[in-house]
Amino acid sequence: MLPTRPNVAAGIPSSKVKYSKLSSTDTGHINLKFKKNSTRIPYKAIACATAQFLIGAFLVVTGCLLLVGYISKVGANRAVAVLIVGILVFLPGFYHLLIAYRAHRGCQGCFYSDLPDCDD
Repeated sequence: MLPTRPNVAAGIPSSKVKYSKLSSTDTGHINLKFKKNSTRIPYKAIACATAQFLIGAFLVVTGCLLLVGYISKVGANRAVAVLIVGILVFLPGFYHLLIAYRAHRGCQGCFYSDLPDCDD
């Protein structure tokens, strides 16, 4: 007969360790990455992203036309300022619309919960 292996932590032979079943009302850790995401569509966040996208696109086009001198001769300083503000407004709007589109299509790794929360 083989000798029993002692429990290293407590120095107790494994034959004398008592085991018990876990309770059925386990309140242990829940891993949220395996939980299904809600399919609630954040309409306010999508509306804000659309507004940012459209305002940014308008400012980028206006800045380009000012820089070329097609609209008026205001100078390069004002045209570059309008162009920079347009890019700074356009990029987050485009990014959030892309996330919303991919979440709508059901692409892996894109969820509506990735959009910013605009609810009060």
